[in-house]
Amino acid sequence: MTGLSALGPAETGPGRAGFGAFVAQAAEAGALVVQPRMGMADAARMREGLLATRDAAAVTVGTITLDSYTRTGDLAAARRALAAGAGLNGYPIVTHPVDVTREVLRGVADAGFPVQVRHGSAAPERIFHALLAAGLDASEGGPVSYCLPYGRTPLHESVARWRTSCELLASTWEFGAEPHLETFGGCLMGQLCPPSLLIAVSVLEALFFRAHGLRSISLSYAQQANARQDEEALAALGRIAGELLADVDWHLVVYAYMGVYPRSPGGARLLLEDAARLSVRGGAARLIVKTTAEAHRIPTVAENVRALEAAAAAATAERARPRPAAPPDTGIEAEARALIGAVLDLDADVGRALVRAFAAGYLDVPYCLHPDNAGRTRSSLGPDGRLHWSAVGSMPIAGLGERGRTPILGSAGLLAALSHVQRGYDGRAEYAAAAASASAARGLPAAR
Repeated sequence: MTGLSALGPAETGPGRAGFGAFVAQAAEAGALVVQPRMGMADAARMREGLLATRDAAAVTVGTITLDSYTRTGDLAAARRALAAGAGLNGYPIVTHPVDVTREVLRGVADAGFPVQVRHGSAAPERIFHALLAAGLDASEGGPVSYCLPYGRTPLHESVARWRTSCELLASTWEFGAEPHLETFGGCLMGQLCPPSLLIAVSVLEALFFRAHGLRSISLSYAQQANARQDEEALAALGRIAGELLADVDWHLVVYAYMGVYPRSPGGARLLLEDAARLSVRGGAARLIVKTTAEAHRIPTVAENVRALEAAAAAATAERARPRPAAPPDTGIEAEARALIGAVLDLDADVGRALVRAFAAGYLDVPYCLHPDNAGRTRSSLGPDGRLHWSAVGSMPIAGLGERGRTPILGSAGLLAALSHVQRGYDGRAEYAAAAASASAARGLPAAR
């Protein structure tokens, strides 16, 4: 059994309906909610993918990931592609008639299997109109996280468009809905962004959502290259959210590593299992999975289901283990609080504060080429996989971290850092396979 059917009947009443309530109930039952990144242009295939996700041996929520034409607002190109039968890399929710999307969801999406729309747009109003018309009320993104890394839309324009979109989503309260919005702020650039900035942007976007009417929010964090650093970051994110978002329902969501993925199936599986263990130890309620095919192609539905089930099994096993000691404090929380405080001091309106913060360099994403990003910060990766600031530009965090600044990476060092996780996990998988082969040759049981 999957979804809420595996946990008992869904509760109803104020604050107990919708995407966020489903995740909260799963967490109360001791289950990690696992979610794919699935999106197919063909409506029948999208429905099959949702059904397979619902029926996986895990507590799951569904995903409809949109195509890049819809993300960038090129709806004419999306229409031409659909008419020509050309491939799209996601579901064109604005282009498909609303009745088509409703048929995709009929008998699939309900209180026991909520579905989230994922898109990547700096201007998501039409996407939000389309998902609401289809009967959905959960999405994700943010005015910073879906602007800076993905294009050249001016930040002030993204803030304005997201303000309108949040208010549109929040207006469904009038009709008894409990809309949910997840900030993508903890996933900026996918990798090589130190945790304190991920935390700060995740919290600031969540505060932006709350300011514009949302009362069910999730805060993201992307798995990086050192588990203990990630555990420290998640603990800090949870504490800060507990203070600043005490009047809304919120939960943490971890993204399986978003950088260069292991090429071997064994390495990819090990990395996903570590993401599930991190989610449990870090107090996250939901995990966005990746599959063994990530390094090579778009995964199949079956590969997504296997990833969901592998992650759920790893999380269950981790819950049965003794809880490890808390990681040492290396200054991540102090840096994050300094960044958040500096931004909020700029303006009582969070949206205006975000625009002013980037203009002043108080927020500055390393290796991000967007015109509104100062581009004066740099990060580096230590031998143990920990991310460190090499240069902090005008961000108000100088001297707050435990370690001194590390050298700025050259091109060779940057390439090595980008492939650090892939090389490490593929090496672990190769070693494990060799050890298993040697044990089998000696007639011994394989090591686990």
